Amino acid sequence: MHIKQEATERHTLSVTVDNESGILARIAGLFSSRGYNIDSLTVADVTEDEKISRITIVTTGTPQVIEQVVAQLDRMVPVHKVTDLTALAPHVERELALVKVAGTGDHRIEALRLAEVYRARVVDATISSFIFEVTGGTEKIDKFLELMREVGLVEVARTGVAAIGRGKEAL
Repeated sequence: MHIKQEATERHTLSVTVDNESGILARIAGLFSSRGYNIDSLTVADVTEDEKISRITIVTTGTPQVIEQVVAQLDRMVPVHKVTDLTALAPHVERELALVKVAGTGDHRIEALRLAEVYRARVVDATISSFIFEVTGGTEKIDKFLELMREVGLVEVARTGVAAIGRGKEAL
């Protein structure tokens, strides 16, 4: 018997919800109770009266798993809308990272050179370290971190993915 294993895909989900206590825990619980992983999670209120929030979730799974996650999220009471941005529409994703790099001499010069190439801003500097702010897609940030490991990466703080559909209509 030969079992065909489906490839997993990375999907970005946009979930609009009532901004109420406990909703984030319920959504995270839905993922953990089924053994699904959340790769990135961001939350922010999106209306002037702060009654509605958008939760952006990046997860991986087979197409069937993603479809099941979307359906289960959509059935939750405080959820208004679930949009699989990866499957339904062209969209823009960005992430922000603060990256602390230590080094002196040539390592310091190389860190500044790489930061310039990746359009990272210096937001703090001492005699022996920098903190860079870098924004962009996840792949760009991952590559920047990989290069900084070679010149003295000390610490990283990442925001997670923020995403929105392209075009004039709301998704």
